[in-house]
Amino acid sequence: MQYASSDKNLIVLVDNSFADRFTRLALLKRNFFKTNASVVFVLGDVDTTDFSLTAKHTIKESKLSNVVGVLPGKKLKAEYVVFSGHYDHIGIGEPENGDSIYNGANDDASGTTAVMELAKYFKSANNNERTLIFAAFTAEEVGGFGSQYFSKQLAPEKVIAMFNIEMIGTDSKWGKNSAYITGYEKTSMGDILQKNLQGSGFTFHPDPYPDQQLFYRSDNATLARLGVPAHTISTSKMDSEPNYHKASDEVSTLDLKNMTEIIKSIGISAQSIISGKDTPTRVDTSELR
Repeated sequence: MQYASSDKNLIVLVDNSFADRFTRLALLKRNFFKTNASVVFVLGDVDTTDFSLTAKHTIKESKLSNVVGVLPGKKLKAEYVVFSGHYDHIGIGEPENGDSIYNGANDDASGTTAVMELAKYFKSANNNERTLIFAAFTAEEVGGFGSQYFSKQLAPEKVIAMFNIEMIGTDSKWGKNSAYITGYEKTSMGDILQKNLQGSGFTFHPDPYPDQQLFYRSDNATLARLGVPAHTISTSKMDSEPNYHKASDEVSTLDLKNMTEIIKSIGISAQSIISGKDTPTRVDTSELR
């Protein structure tokens, strides 16, 4: 991580013992903002000190925007709780049955819907002691650039928790009234949420797809790497989601009733955090990959 974001030209030698993890470097594209530095990773038992490298890049700069709303806190205004989702998707792609528009109803209109509904709910309740930030991020699908920029605008020690909501429009692998939290074991946030839902019939589970590296792949990742209890809440069955990144990801495929219950459960479970009663433990950044 520190090498990928270096402001110096570097060649990083990676020993063959890390060969099985080398492909994870593809996730580092999420840290590539415009820079004059080049970082090259080389896998193998290399003992030479001389390298000759030639690379050519075509860089196209795009100006995009996050959409953010703030509900100021009362007694704890300098402490922030973030609710987020991403509003971008793939756009226009390969036609499927004559349809080339990739709507992204589940990925992630479902998440941004949750953010807007939660904003309305908490505004109406008008009892948040901590400041609430509601963010719809751009450019998640092409590298998470919107959430990276957003994360740089906040002092991480002031962010108490982040609820990133991603793909909640279909039933989870456990069925209705359930969802999972990525990186569940990394902080106490999941346990706090579950405690607040006792007797509700709704259950938050740990991420059942650890091999997918979901904790590092969504908009929670940048703040999590800074120690913030930043997690993604999802129901997506990543091993069998038939409409994932397809033109068929349309609103007709969503279970809106179950999605409503998930949004309600997020709102209820977050109450003790936004009131200042509970504060999740921080992510131990020394244990992150």
